[in-house]
Order: sequence, then structure tokens, then C-alpha cells
Amino acid sequence: QVQLVESGGGLVQPGGSLRLSCVAPLRFFSIYTMAWYRQAPGKPRELVAAITPGGSTNYADSVKGRFTISRDNAKNTAYLQMNSLKPEDTAVYDCNTDQKSLQWGQGTQVTVSS
Repeated sequence: QVQLVESGGGLVQPGGSLRLSCVAPLRFFSIYTMAWYRQAPGKPRELVAAITPGGSTNYADSVKGRFTISRDNAKNTAYLQMNSLKPEDTAVYDCNTDQKSLQWGQGTQVTVSS
């Protein structure tokens, strides 16, 4: 089983920034569309951003202009740069393919609060 490992979360004030990392030890990482998801308490998991093997990206409307997804295929890693964070961004963030085909990792907690 491939174990996804997310990191980079923490407590940040509104307006602050965080950079999340997701290591996916896949043999052919570069062929997968990778995505970041988040789940806030009492809410379903939602797609935040995705990046294709060719580097095309798409974002949830709520994060457009604030979050940037990227990838480094040589490191089997996907990133999520989060700027201008808002309290409503508070959630557990995790990554997977766009088809959610891998076993979920532990996720990383992001808390935006003053």
C-alpha cells in the first residue's frame, strides 16, 4: 500500500501563509493528476486544488487567487502554497490522486485563528 505523507500544517493568523507538502512514494508519480483536499469539522471532504502531469491546475472557487498547487516529480512531491489564509480555511488537509485511488494518509491540520 502506498502511504501518502502530508506535512506543513499549523496554527496561523488570518492573512498568513503556509506551504503544505505531500510525498507520494509512487513508482510512476509523474503520470498521476494529484490533488489536495480538505475536511472541516462536520463537513464533507472537498477538493481544493489539482494538478495534471503536464502542470495544468484547477482550484475550488473559494481558494482561487490565494492558493497555488505545484509538483516536483523528481521528489514525488506535491505542494500547496496557501496565502491570505482565512478562518474558513481551517481544516485537515490531505492529498490523493484526483480519483482518490490511494490510501489516505494522516493529513495535516491547518488552523487559521487570531
